[in-house]
Amino acid sequence: MTGDPQTSARTQDDGTPRAPANRLRPRDAATLIVVDWSAPEPRILMGRRRPDQVFLPDTYVFPGGRVDPGDRALARHARLPASESACVQTSLRGKPSDARAAALALAAVRETFEETGILIGAPGPVGTEHATKAGGWDAFLATGFRPCLDHLTYFARAITPPARPRRYDTRFFVVDADRIAHRTDAIDGELLDIGWFTVSDAKALKLPSITRVIMQDIATFIALTEAERRVVSVPSYAHRRGVFYRTLQPR
Repeated sequence: MTGDPQTSARTQDDGTPRAPANRLRPRDAATLIVVDWSAPEPRILMGRRRPDQVFLPDTYVFPGGRVDPGDRALARHARLPASESACVQTSLRGKPSDARAAALALAAVRETFEETGILIGAPGPVGTEHATKAGGWDAFLATGFRPCLDHLTYFARAITPPARPRRYDTRFFVVDADRIAHRTDAIDGELLDIGWFTVSDAKALKLPSITRVIMQDIATFIALTEAERRVVSVPSYAHRRGVFYRTLQPR
């Protein structure tokens, strides 16, 4: 996802070729911000996208990607906490549902596993009849773990501006690194130089401009108490008619 919070959406700052002006409908996507609280200063999981990728090449991002059919299939049998699901559904286009909200969270968990080898889940099978319908989840489920959404917090939403080669309507979720159930070295290679970065470290990296804006909200979020984080408003980022907007969605 890209955009320039300081200027109009016509400014291209991420190194990707400018796409013709179009009305591409943003595709549903999700990202997982994994926070490690064990160090004196919290650290966040990030990786650098390969230089040959069309979308946000050679920039540091959080793991994530678009929602796949397998996420929607598995979402019939997995749920976000009721408060988080309700918050996600507030911004869903069309008919909202718990399953649609869960599919977004599942996409974030699956993509994080594929890109970094980090698994957010719990021991035990999903069930044969469910697993066979959840295409794209084979490697995850083969570890003997099932995805677990119980401890994900809905954090933010961002929509890619028009005139980009890809457009996504991305929901950002936060999870504590203590919820990592398993790790594997079998990753898909989409992210390079995967590591844990403090907010100040991350600001020194090559970041998409929207990620730089989100970092400011992450710094505020991790400074809150656990009780405050459960009720803080959800920021939403979008461009309308060439102007960047940051709005807040109350919980």
